[in-house]
Amino acid sequence: MERKSRDADTMPQDLIEEETAPLYRTYKDRIFRMLFRDKKRLLELYNALNDTEYANENDLTVNTLENAIFMKMKNDLSFMIDSNMSLYEHQSSWCPNMALRGFFYFADLYKKLLGETDLSIHRRILIPTPHYIVFYNGLERVREEYTQKLSQSFENKGEGCIELTVRIINISHGHNPALMKRCRSLSDYACFVAKIRENMKTMSMEKAVRNAVEKCISENILKDFLIKQKAEVIAMSIYEYNEEYVKKVLYEDGYDSGRLTVITASVRKMHSRNIPPEEMADLLDQEQSVIDHILKLLREHPEAENEDIAKMIVSEKE
Repeated sequence: MERKSRDADTMPQDLIEEETAPLYRTYKDRIFRMLFRDKKRLLELYNALNDTEYANENDLTVNTLENAIFMKMKNDLSFMIDSNMSLYEHQSSWCPNMALRGFFYFADLYKKLLGETDLSIHRRILIPTPHYIVFYNGLERVREEYTQKLSQSFENKGEGCIELTVRIINISHGHNPALMKRCRSLSDYACFVAKIRENMKTMSMEKAVRNAVEKCISENILKDFLIKQKAEVIAMSIYEYNEEYVKKVLYEDGYDSGRLTVITASVRKMHSRNIPPEEMADLLDQEQSVIDHILKLLREHPEAENEDIAKMIVSEKE
């Protein structure tokens, strides 16, 4: 309980030093995507998943949609190789709507691919075969691998003419050892995440991340990647795992004053960095109305402590 109390008062931007703070502006490009946007590593991952042996990274064409933020898909990687179109996404929290997200994403990918093609012509138009994989490394316990289907979201079960299947793979450290053995980059990523989370049990967020980075470099885990992009990785990781902590706290116990203190502290710091309210709502997974109300109270009571703002909100609901 002590660590939760301390973390509630130490929010993401308190922990990022001045020289790394500007990198926070690219927070939507998380560590997983940073790592696998390198085509050599992405091809390594593709080969490991499909038991193929492609050697030329130029065989792979990245077609990630950079404007897909409206779906909150911040960690997506999409690419084509031969006649296959793959969408890889990373998730650190369980979500039952991955198939629905993929449905919209693939629709946009195909529209972009086909352009102005006349779909009424008397010839079958062939399109790349879609493959959607989610790499999960969250705190909830999930199976080694499972699937979600779009039809599971249909109001009338068993009725409908559209289907989309998502393959969800648990990449938390210690899971899916065969896959990890085939893809060193994925295995190293899982180790890096595990070290941060283990450190967080006894260290502040910033120290946990910095210690994990230094330890991984010394143990030749993502060494080249971490040395080359050390400052950015630290900034991203500090933010990402604070966000993960905030979400975990909120979902465990709901909106009591302690949880609202966490949200308020986060909103206050994000506001000081001029982050738009809609992005705050996105990052904290909150309704826009909740963020707007907190901002309103902060404007009306600028000297109030985060805990005081939280108590005001709780009292309003009583």
